[in-house]
Amino acid sequence: MSATFSGLRQIKKTFTQTVLFGNKPSAELFAILSVYFVQGILGLARLAVSFFLKDDLGLTPAQMGALTGIAAIPWVVKPIFGLISDGLPIFSYRRRPYLVISGLLGSLSWVLLATVVDSAWLATVTLLLTSISVAISDVIVDSLVVERARKESLSQAGSLQSLTWGVSAFGGLITAYLSGWLLEKFSNETVFEITAIFPFIVCLVAWFISEEPISKDELISQQNQSLVKQQIKQVWQAIKQKSILLPTAFLFLWQATPNGDSAFFYFATNELGFEPEFLGRVRLVTSVAALLGVLVYQKFLKNVSFRNILGWSVVVSSVLGMTTLILVTHTNRLLGIDDHWFSLGDSLILTVAGQIAFLPILVLSARLCPKGIEATLFALLMSITNLANLLSHELGALLTHWLGVTETNFNNLWLLVIITNLSTLLPLPLVKWLPNNDPQTQVEEKEINVNHTGEAYEKHPLGTVSNDDIIPEVIPEFVIHNKK
Repeated sequence: MSATFSGLRQIKKTFTQTVLFGNKPSAELFAILSVYFVQGILGLARLAVSFFLKDDLGLTPAQMGALTGIAAIPWVVKPIFGLISDGLPIFSYRRRPYLVISGLLGSLSWVLLATVVDSAWLATVTLLLTSISVAISDVIVDSLVVERARKESLSQAGSLQSLTWGVSAFGGLITAYLSGWLLEKFSNETVFEITAIFPFIVCLVAWFISEEPISKDELISQQNQSLVKQQIKQVWQAIKQKSILLPTAFLFLWQATPNGDSAFFYFATNELGFEPEFLGRVRLVTSVAALLGVLVYQKFLKNVSFRNILGWSVVVSSVLGMTTLILVTHTNRLLGIDDHWFSLGDSLILTVAGQIAFLPILVLSARLCPKGIEATLFALLMSITNLANLLSHELGALLTHWLGVTETNFNNLWLLVIITNLSTLLPLPLVKWLPNNDPQTQVEEKEINVNHTGEAYEKHPLGTVSNDDIIPEVIPEFVIHNKK
């Protein structure tokens, strides 16, 4: 019997170290990971939305790029959702009810998309609601992630972020091929109806979140308002510190450069003739590559300085992004490489690179946050990054329009690819703004002790191009920014 218990303990230990990256298993951890898993599963409708906007609603590449930027707005204002959650508890709880609301809103949005949406304006509003749903759930669970992440040692830094993104990528992996296969068998509307089922999972796991009801004193409006004012003041004091301001400015400038995702999607479908089933294969390859990127970073790169890894990411992302020119100019055909095979191979390499570039951003943002306001400041940092992503989409849409790239005219697409990739090099001279050592040691010298609000971060690859970009990002992946 003792041998049996010893064996079970060993299995649990191995599972914790290898699968959970050292994070202690608990019901709450299960709930957090479930929310991220659902976000990956929602990728089931990603292709359906792209084809719905292109074919059913007849949007141009520039219009689709602009809509993509608008749908990212909820991720920019996520701190507001956190303040609402903290200041307006429901039935004395600040977290669980909002998870339930986000799940219900998500399901309703997908149902509306399947039934009543018949114009670009209605599509924009509905996808905006879908984005709000995912953003709210992120706000709740990410407050717990940030609290846990800040307690990690530098050697363990990024383990929880790697785990959460890995689970999200795994959810995307499950639906990657299905997203294309379903479109071969069913209509866009049917796929939306199927997708509407999954947000209910968020409603169910909400009850596993450890939360004590707040006291009556905390319900007093004036006290809540005073707390919010104090938090805003402390966050402002923190963001003015050069150790926080300069790295944030670097990330913003890097992510705000334009991208041509939507234009390339039209090229892939209208010019190259890629069908939904093949695009599902591309999604499958990129989902596997995303998991591979997590493992590579966790195994070999998590202790590399932020300045080195992000500095090289800027250079590598620009260089690798230029490989898209091979496909745009049909040079791959001269080399005897089929369009489909080139796309699959390119997406594998570039997505791994994108994942490696993304995780340090996440870890750096978490470790820049002072104790006491870590969740609020972390949400603000990620909102700033998401604002940059929004600007990137809108600038890309404007550039696409200026260059005359349409659903049928791709003569200047090569120029769009060059401009978007070279623009990522613009912040490179400012790489010294990034910390060369653990920023936590600098921040701890100026710790600010206030109560925190629960906020969120966006967990998607930043800083490289991927042939995954031939499929414009859809909720919850609207704000992924696989650079150029």
